[in-house]
Amino acid sequence: GGVVLADAPDDLVRLARGGDRAAFEELVRRTSRMIYSRIYLETGDPHQAEDLAQETYLRAFRSIEQVADPAGFRKWLMAVAQSVTIDSFRHASRIRRTAPRRSSQEILNDTPAPEPQDQTDAREKVRSTLQGLPDEYRLPLTLRYINGQDYESITLQLGLSNGSLRGLLHRGLKLLRSALKTEVSHESL
Repeated sequence: GGVVLADAPDDLVRLARGGDRAAFEELVRRTSRMIYSRIYLETGDPHQAEDLAQETYLRAFRSIEQVADPAGFRKWLMAVAQSVTIDSFRHASRIRRTAPRRSSQEILNDTPAPEPQDQTDAREKVRSTLQGLPDEYRLPLTLRYINGQDYESITLQLGLSNGSLRGLLHRGLKLLRSALKTEVSHESL
């Protein structure tokens, strides 16, 4: 395998573009959390995010030769994830329109046990607030605080230096806190 040589992401992208499966798998390893988080922010559903992330990589593997500039790989991959997510939303709304009516008992049997409501609400509130933040803060914060990733793992996923990641998390947390505060104070009015 040419992968030993290909520690630099750009080399990995070049190898993967040439059909090197091992190089592609390494790219997946380096970006999978980022892609999962990106989709999770949109869907709020961990299982669906998991499925759509897999779909994203299938699609990416089939069309990686579109990546003209290896440095743009992460951006391109995010765009693929975005279009996979949009397709799934379209598909879901089509299915909802044509789905046969199910008995409420069937639906109950399928429903997983709910989390305690306030825990779900809190997570939902953070997620929707995160969605409103500028792009550069959204993913680092999600990886760190929703997925519990460590710094090293996040710098790998996002291709950032440790210093710039810390800066983004610091500023992003400030924004997140003040955004959550405004939301909370609105509700208590």
